[in-house]
Amino acid sequence: MTDKTLRDVDIHIVDDDADVRDGLAWLFDSRGWQARTWAGGEELLTAARQRRGDWGLAVVLLDVRMQPLSGPVTFERLKELGCPWPVLFLTGHGDVGTAVEAVKRGAWDFLEKPFQDNMLVDRVEHAMQAALAQTDAEREEQRLRQALASLSPREREVLDELIRGHYNKNIAEHLGITARTVEFHRANIFEKMGVESAIELAHKLGRLGHGADRR
Repeated sequence: MTDKTLRDVDIHIVDDDADVRDGLAWLFDSRGWQARTWAGGEELLTAARQRRGDWGLAVVLLDVRMQPLSGPVTFERLKELGCPWPVLFLTGHGDVGTAVEAVKRGAWDFLEKPFQDNMLVDRVEHAMQAALAQTDAEREEQRLRQALASLSPREREVLDELIRGHYNKNIAEHLGITARTVEFHRANIFEKMGVESAIELAHKLGRLGHGADRR
């Protein structure tokens, strides 16, 4: 990625207020960037699912208060997809606590409305630089960590059994659930982690330093 520049980083603006979307798109266009706008979280998620596994470079500006899918819920679903894009929340005064909590959960930053144009552009440029600095290996590690964090407690239990080499029947007995339920969790784990086998799963977790006995 050393031959890439800030101009190669896409900007995604997600807000259910058309005036806000258009204003932000105009701002970045005036600075020489083309921004894509989305009327809600589900529209962005649909585009992200199509990019899954080939994310490219991008930064997301995400409004906190949106309907029907809020900014924080959209962010969590992006994480579940393993999306590595830095996310900056745009928030009103009453939503600062929500935005702070999102940053603790891995969002890049947040800006409280109303914000100065230059400050917004500076923050976005910093996020772009971070996206550029990531190597392919780092992006894959980030994706795996986010996917791991998205697993439910039961999925984590099944995952630990899988990487110990246990079969579905044994896992079912150990956890007190049916083999069919194990198969359901196994399929979800493989999809979230982007693997096709327990062996591949164990190899990827090994790169993260996660053994079977670690949480």
